[in-house]
Amino acid sequence: MNYTEIMVRYGELSTKGKNRRSFITQLAQNVKRALQDYPAVKIHADRDRMHLLLNGENGEEIIPKLEKVFGIQNFSPSIRVDKNMPAIRSMVQQIIKTVYQSGKTFKITTKRSDHSFELDSNELNQELGGAVFEVCPEINVQMRNPDINIRVEIRNEGAYLSYETIRGAGGLPVGTGGRGMLMLSGGIDSPVAGYLAMKRGVEIEAVHFASPPYTSEQALQKAKDLAAKIAPYAGSIQFIEVPFTEIQEEIKRVVPEGYLMTVTRRMMLRLTDEIRALRKGLVIINGESLGQVASQTLQSMVAINEVTSTPIIRPVVSMDKGEIIEIAEKIDTFELAIQPFEDCCTIFAPPQPKTRPKLEKAQAYEARLDVEGLIARSMAGLKVSEIADSTVQEEEFSDLL
Repeated sequence: MNYTEIMVRYGELSTKGKNRRSFITQLAQNVKRALQDYPAVKIHADRDRMHLLLNGENGEEIIPKLEKVFGIQNFSPSIRVDKNMPAIRSMVQQIIKTVYQSGKTFKITTKRSDHSFELDSNELNQELGGAVFEVCPEINVQMRNPDINIRVEIRNEGAYLSYETIRGAGGLPVGTGGRGMLMLSGGIDSPVAGYLAMKRGVEIEAVHFASPPYTSEQALQKAKDLAAKIAPYAGSIQFIEVPFTEIQEEIKRVVPEGYLMTVTRRMMLRLTDEIRALRKGLVIINGESLGQVASQTLQSMVAINEVTSTPIIRPVVSMDKGEIIEIAEKIDTFELAIQPFEDCCTIFAPPQPKTRPKLEKAQAYEARLDVEGLIARSMAGLKVSEIADSTVQEEEFSDLL
């Protein structure tokens, strides 16, 4: 079909009261960013719905991009015809001949914004239902949950017809919930955590720790590829690469084996919090799932979290692995995540890490490190990439402050 418009219906925005306008404005900005490769599209965001005028752009290409914009409940590609009955009848018949299969049911749903039109809604329903029977005499009408619902809207500028209602991503527009720093490893859990945080309106920036030569270029690229998979839900994501080699070597040198993971995670959290402050973020987000590994027991979380007072959001904390994998498969990160490239969390992982580390011992072992110096040197070497729709553009960190 040669679509001329896409009508977007909002999700939770209907509950936002006096803040509704700001949510709709943010959603319009996110849609514009998602469709930046289609400059002819014009966006009109009203209180109850959004209209995308395609102006000749390819609607079939635009549909999958809209499916990843949080804040959209569903949307319907529409076809505009002249506002007269012969044109409307002809298009209804063309639609039904295109989509009808034996045994399917249908209904006509009409709405008149232009009340001066020659027929009212009931008359339109009857007339256009008759037009359907002319080309498909064997079809049956069903008023509740029909297989095919042809919607006709009569507006001042023309008649708009649609027959598809495509489910959107739901949630809230990214950017309405503030900014958070996602601790993005190369595993299954953290991309899912980022996706779920974005669904609640949080703009995320991905923080990834790299320890060359212990971690490879393939491991770094894998993390960037994971960020690229979830970037379309936000338009783009800032990917912040943190040099971590010196810190891990020092921890390995002076900290007992059982506490390597605890102290390593404490240093990662410190660095993430430093970056959050620079980037004006409000929270830290990670993919911790309670009890899944040694560093994700309650005792470990207490020992690790002590280094910051910043709120830490754990979207997958109560999920089991199967539930997380199900979402990872849905957002197409699972196959990437299971590629066997070691990241910082695994290269020096001891065979028997402490599952119930003592905060006092972690602090004592950490006191053997030059924490301030290590943090400062790591922060000086940050690298930032902007990742949008599988495209990675390298930029210097200083340019983005």
